[in-house]
Amino acid sequence: MTFTLDDLAALIKSRRADDASTSYTKSLFDAGVPRISKKFGEEAFEAVIAAMEGDNKSLTSEAADVLYHLLVLLEARDVALSEVLAELGRRTAQSGLAEKASRGAAQ
Repeated sequence: MTFTLDDLAALIKSRRADDASTSYTKSLFDAGVPRISKKFGEEAFEAVIAAMEGDNKSLTSEAADVLYHLLVLLEARDVALSEVLAELGRRTAQSGLAEKASRGAAQ
């Protein structure tokens, strides 16, 4: 069986009910969106460093941390992974350059 981002999102959602003394995920939820956002940013930065250093093993590990913390952040803000995937699907209906230009015009 393949582990998916949907599996991870469901696991993260279930951890909201855990005890913070035994669940890192729950401790993040208890700390709030600012702390979760900070952790996401830290992990993203570490992934960038690993990529720039050409360390694929580290990049793989840091990318897992980035995805985990992003999904925690989305759950904390009540944004479903399916909403993000739907947005990606919408964007792929046109070229990346056209999609980016349309976002710039709307802002």
